[in-house]
Amino acid sequence: MYIVIDDRVLVTEGYQSLFTGEGVPAIGFTPSRFQEWVEDTSADHLSSVEAFLIGDCAERSSFPTMIRRRSQAPVIAMNEASSLEKTLELFAAGVDDVVRKPVHVREILARVNAMQRRAEKRRASDDEVTIGEIKVHFDGSDPEVAGEAMALPRRERRILEFLMRNRGRWVTKTQVFNAVYGLFDAEVDEAVVESHVSKLRKKLRERLGYDPIESKRYLGYTIS
Repeated sequence: MYIVIDDRVLVTEGYQSLFTGEGVPAIGFTPSRFQEWVEDTSADHLSSVEAFLIGDCAERSSFPTMIRRRSQAPVIAMNEASSLEKTLELFAAGVDDVVRKPVHVREILARVNAMQRRAEKRRASDDEVTIGEIKVHFDGSDPEVAGEAMALPRRERRILEFLMRNRGRWVTKTQVFNAVYGLFDAEVDEAVVESHVSKLRKKLRERLGYDPIESKRYLGYTIS
């Protein structure tokens, strides 16, 4: 889910529509409503946010610090005009990237995906991750489930690794798809993720006696 903040409802609604057209959920806020939302929203819901986009608004230099208190999702500022001084001010305020409008939502998705890949590599610096009776290795070998190796097709293994790396967070179907297929694989429908996850859950349930993967509409998937 993407969060768009701007003084102008026309801008927030426009980006909501563009993201929806790409199959990505988005919510638009005016600055005052966003401040209330980010302070009051539960951690579970905030964990489903993939990025925050800050458009033109007087208070935007204070938003990165406000966001970082609740979320580690990328913060991207959108400038109406090119200005080195304004760009440097935004980076000093704590944004992760600055783009000039008009910017296509696909470019924003690509930038966020690149940030997520770098973060994922940092999280994957450990050789393995264990949650309960599941242990995954990041060297291409099969995971261990209930003390025994479990052979999985490459994409199901990749999904399990992605969920384990993001333990404690909700990841959307789009995030899973991007991790497995790449952002611009137009040959494959994103709905295939549900089939892969369903098969993976069935195998884990048969081995463990319970389903460690939880799914919720609008939030996506998480593992525990």
